[in-house]
Amino acid sequence: MPRPLRWSGRTGMPAEAKVVDASVVGALAFGEPRAEEALSLLEGARLYAPVLLDYELASIARKKILRYPERRGELLQALELALSLDIKRVDVDHLAAVELSFETGLTTYDATYLRLARTMGVPLVTFDERLAGAWRKLSSSGTS
Repeated sequence: MPRPLRWSGRTGMPAEAKVVDASVVGALAFGEPRAEEALSLLEGARLYAPVLLDYELASIARKKILRYPERRGELLQALELALSLDIKRVDVDHLAAVELSFETGLTTYDATYLRLARTMGVPLVTFDERLAGAWRKLSSSGTS
């Protein structure tokens, strides 16, 4: 399993706002194969995510610890780093997220990220193909 990348957060340049999901933050924090791509997508951006992000990151850490018990300490440290990244956690309208999940066929969890990006009118950064497809569909229809 690759080692986690270190990310400084801000670069001092004017930053574009983005909503980021656990697939991208997890890839970066836990050194997954797409970690470099995650870093390039996030570097210098003002990042936002639903409060749900922290629970999803904890779930990723748990799964990795079950798979690599000898790396428990390192993985918990990576989780701690991920939880401390400069990402603003935002409450999302749960009823609207449920409605959006029906509209898109996504899980309510994924629809929460989609709802936040849609409400804020900013790009959604995800490695989840279904979520990315729903975002592209909503973005191309001019519904934000």
